[in-house]
Amino acid sequence: MARKIDPTAQEAIATARFIRISPTKARQVVDLIRGRHVEDARRVLTFTQKAASGPVGKALESAVANAEHNRGLPGDELFVVRTWVDEGPTLRRFRPRALGRATRIRKRTCHISVVVGRPEDTEIERPAPSRRRRGRGAAVDDTGEAAERSTEKPTTAKTTTAKKTTARKSTAKKTAAKKTTAKSTTAKKTTAKKTTAKKTTAKKTTAKKTTAKKTTTRKTTTEKEEGDA
Repeated sequence: MARKIDPTAQEAIATARFIRISPTKARQVVDLIRGRHVEDARRVLTFTQKAASGPVGKALESAVANAEHNRGLPGDELFVVRTWVDEGPTLRRFRPRALGRATRIRKRTCHISVVVGRPEDTEIERPAPSRRRRGRGAAVDDTGEAAERSTEKPTTAKTTTAKKTTARKSTAKKTAAKKTTAKSTTAKKTTAKKTTAKKTTAKKTTAKKTTAKKTTTRKTTTEKEEGDA
């Protein structure tokens, strides 16, 4: 990012260099104030429990002071236009470890830049009012249209409620018809089971009778044979 600001622009910059904080950690705080009003940014930094809140707050105050004294901008109209964090030189230290080895420790540094400025005044186009009061008659017409609209809304609401009630009734009828058909089918199944059970019992009884007749005939034949002998 460029460190210099256009002299004609209503902006001011401040940079805090060689801050002993990791750039990744500083960017987490910087992202919270980007695009906010200066007072809002101060409030956010006050209640942010991060180590980078202090350096970022100092850079913000320095940028506001530069805007007031060097550019003549009012402090209560300033916004955080841009802010970024650049990586600085890394300090390398070593720590003894097991078996006579040494481990490198990287102590990161960063450069925090904050740009404050006053946003450009943009005219907001407001839509023209829908009511035009040229006389009593026009006012009456407007009120009449409003009354018609208000009367139309309840009718539409009634129609929607009527549709909902009819839909509910139709669904209730369908469910009742399904229940009745299910009951009739279950009744038919039970009757069919009963009839099959009766048939099976009748078959069993007839089979028993036939076996009894066969045994009696066998006995009579054996008795006759014994009498002849």
